[in-house]
Amino acid sequence: MDSLKVKIKNKSNHHLPSYETLFSAGMDIRASIDDVIILKPLERALIPTGLFIELPIGYEAQIRPRSGLAIKKGITVLNSPGTIDSDYRGEIKIILINLSKEEFVIENGERIAQMIVAEHSKVEWVETDDLEQTNRGAGGFGHTGV
Repeated sequence: MDSLKVKIKNKSNHHLPSYETLFSAGMDIRASIDDVIILKPLERALIPTGLFIELPIGYEAQIRPRSGLAIKKGITVLNSPGTIDSDYRGEIKIILINLSKEEFVIENGERIAQMIVAEHSKVEWVETDDLEQTNRGAGGFGHTGV
């Protein structure tokens, strides 16, 4: 499998985002902060990473929670998945929220989220009065079972 070459500027003092295992889809990204941040229960904060990227047209970076932080600490990414478009050149910052009953301490270098780079398509709408029928039809939330 060929890898996609993406330009990155790293203003943090941490290694570049990396895959933790051979088959990982997401790369861990770290907090790049001068002082410890304490996230109180139900509090949210915008956490800088010190990373700036230049994605090719047709690609996006998705920011997702880390499952370990979610289950063990109740920490998640608020706008999950967050999208970084190919024309964005600002610093990647992560909106974290503490959904637990305990304070969560974020230190410099803490792995706070994961990033997945994915190809996407542009849509050209074709207006119609008729849509192809399916077994599900208009069945919505919970329609196929719990």
